[in-house]
Amino acid sequence: WDETHFGKMGSYYINRTFFFDVHPPLGKMLIGLAGYLSGYDGTFPFQKPGDRYEQHNYMGMRGVRRYRTFCAFLGSCLVPFAYLTVLELSKSLPAALLTAFILIFDTGCITLSQYILLDPILMFFLMGAVLSMVKCNSCADRPFSALWWFWMSMTGMNLAGAMGVKFVGLFVVLLVGLNTIYDLWDLLGDLSLSLVMFGKHLLARVLCLILLPLALYMAMFAVHFTVLNKSGPGDGFFSSAFQSQLIGNNLHNVSVPE
Repeated sequence: WDETHFGKMGSYYINRTFFFDVHPPLGKMLIGLAGYLSGYDGTFPFQKPGDRYEQHNYMGMRGVRRYRTFCAFLGSCLVPFAYLTVLELSKSLPAALLTAFILIFDTGCITLSQYILLDPILMFFLMGAVLSMVKCNSCADRPFSALWWFWMSMTGMNLAGAMGVKFVGLFVVLLVGLNTIYDLWDLLGDLSLSLVMFGKHLLARVLCLILLPLALYMAMFAVHFTVLNKSGPGDGFFSSAFQSQLIGNNLHNVSVPE
């Protein structure tokens, strides 16, 4: 069912047809990009669940199958992400290997990763954010080093990715936020640390964990509205002034008073 839903939205991006959905745009944009790069032309109808892709032309069917390759790749990344996270937290190779094998043989994870769904994309960014946070914590003894900046920036980018796919990404934002508050509270209690240095730590976290994710999140919507410039099923959810900017809409290029 959901493959029909999100596959159709991938086609909307390829055809630049405006639509409305309850989820943020990043996941659908990545699905559309995967189809576009693999040669899919966006003409498969996705009318109902169970329709065979073999009824479509060869290039379109090949593109749809490449969707699965894209989602499966992101789903397969969960295994090394989990392995590295547990290894960093526990310093135990058996524990990390056990975690990796549990995910490798998890039927739900395998199933979710082989279809055109938002779930493997969401889980990729969720676990990427957790891994980046853990790696950044491990660099606490080397603040403001290149590696410290890298992992903190990666944490912010993954937070934006998780929020950009589904709003349930707020939970990993909460996790990173609580970790950051604990970290700053610990730094504030360090009497050997000057207030100026504490201010630098605070500004670094504001930059990487608040401003960077917000900028990336807004950029996703900027790309979304730039790409979808043709009239489609989502027109009616927006104002007449907005509809006048969509090619093919009855109000296109009509002067609409504010």
